[in-house]
Amino acid sequence: MFYITNFGIDQEQVDRQFAIGKELFGLSTEEKLKYRADLEHGNYNGYRPLGSGELFPGLRDNVEMYNVFKYLPALERTQPQVINEHRQEIESFQRHIAEDVVQKLLVLIAIVLELPEDYLTKGHKYDDISECHLRYMIYHARTPEENERYQSLYSRGHTDFGSLTLLFRQPIAALQILTADGSWKWVKPHPGSITVNIADVLQFWTAGYLKSSIHRVVAPPPDQSGLDRLGLLYFLRPAMDLSLKTVDSPLLKRLGLQGDEDGAGNIKAGDWVRARVKGNLDKAVAGGHMEKSVLGGVKVKYYE
Repeated sequence: MFYITNFGIDQEQVDRQFAIGKELFGLSTEEKLKYRADLEHGNYNGYRPLGSGELFPGLRDNVEMYNVFKYLPALERTQPQVINEHRQEIESFQRHIAEDVVQKLLVLIAIVLELPEDYLTKGHKYDDISECHLRYMIYHARTPEENERYQSLYSRGHTDFGSLTLLFRQPIAALQILTADGSWKWVKPHPGSITVNIADVLQFWTAGYLKSSIHRVVAPPPDQSGLDRLGLLYFLRPAMDLSLKTVDSPLLKRLGLQGDEDGAGNIKAGDWVRARVKGNLDKAVAGGHMEKSVLGGVKVKYYE
């Protein structure tokens, strides 16, 4: 996990997207459910209702999401009026992230891996059929009694599914990252920055050289605990048909990192993402760390 600044989007543009998200989640539940994503088939395109996931047996989550996929004919779907009214603004925001910000990050990662500069960007083009998306999300504040039942957990510790995740932060403390010593550390929201998570695909491609960021969301400190937490994120995902096989990197060869991470080499990126989406609907189990098989024998862990 790291921060970036000077990414070509000013705070007014970011605030406009937060305002769109706030208006969107202010719609009635009946209206939002018209645009529900087909979660059961691993499709995140659209609305994810409150309580779709289970944090503990019998205890549902407190988050709503609305995912806007790329504006490509193959990915189009019906949208709420608030999204349609601001389509040009949303698409421009998305495209700048997809065609400028993340492309520069992918070039830097390729250089580190001693690969051609376009090695990673070729699989992350805006016009590719992939599941990159802009996400509006909101964690609804709980009462102190509810937080006690939920052990102050909003989202279990997890990794993200794709290549990179970009988080535009509001000054509400809730995000934590799992450190090397096994402790959870607060991730501060720095003004004018984007927080970037390394995600599963880059871990697979680098045989674990780049680690997928393990993070969770918890109830804010007491002075902010009564506030809903509005989020704005961009999820970068590779073209659907790309393999998760370890890349042919001189650096990785020298380090002896050649085997496919956890046997993921035969899995396609699109299949991995959809399997992870479906897995989020599974019932929770009691206990601390939880491990489950996702696809092709490859497992993921969840943390409290």
